[in-house]
Parts: sequence; C-alpha cells; structure tokens
Amino acid sequence: MNWITWALLSAVFAAATALLAKVGVAHVDSNLATAVRTSVVVLFAWGIAIATGKHTGLRQLDGRTLLFLTLSGLATGLSWLCYFRALQLGPASRVAPLDKLSVPLVMLFAWLLLGEKLTAPALFGGLLITAGAVVMVLA
Repeated sequence: MNWITWALLSAVFAAATALLAKVGVAHVDSNLATAVRTSVVVLFAWGIAIATGKHTGLRQLDGRTLLFLTLSGLATGLSWLCYFRALQLGPASRVAPLDKLSVPLVMLFAWLLLGEKLTAPALFGGLLITAGAVVMVLA
C-alpha cells in the first residue's frame, strides 16, 4: 500500500477514535480516560513491534532520534489530554473539526521549520480546511 492508502486508513481510524472516545469519556474523568486509552495504545504498539520483529531496532536508535520521538510522545500526550477534555465538554461533531486545524498548522510548521514547499494549491487547501473548521464550529 502507498502513503495515500495509509493516510486514508488513518483518517477512518481517527474518526472511529473520536466517536468511541466521546462515548468512553461520558462518565469518567477525561485524564483517566486518556490514561486508559494510552495504555491500550502502548500495549498494542509494542505488540505489533514485537510480533513483526521490529523491536530489535531499538538498540540502533541514536540520541537525536530518541529525543525527537520522546518530544513527539509528549506532544501526543498533551494533544490527547486536551482532545479528551474537549470531547467531554463539547459535541464530537464540533471538537473533531477544530482538532483537524492540525492539518494547516502542520503545513505551516513544515514550511517554516522543515523547509517543505508550500505551493499555491496546498495553501488554498489549508485555507479551505481552516474555513471549513470555523464554519462547522459556528454552525
């Protein structure tokens, strides 16, 4: 499968995550719900890594890689804590679009920090995503 297929599958699972999480946080503290979910993710991810034999590559990771993966993990944790609290307080149909503002933010940060090209069509698409999120939240 190519990256487009994987990205579309990610979107499907992210949609499922939002709906399942909305139901899951209904009667529990959002931080506890995030901890439970994260524990499942950790077990699942390590299970896949071990089952596919990729866990042996852990020894080859250098300090820079470990630093950035750790920072990414911290950002993920903060994102999930905020997302679960938002789902607990608001409707999933409005929380999810705001969460997807991460797409134009990634585009902007990738351009600023990683030197990725920001073409006119990509910029237009990012603006449409932003406008769509705002319209969906205000609707």
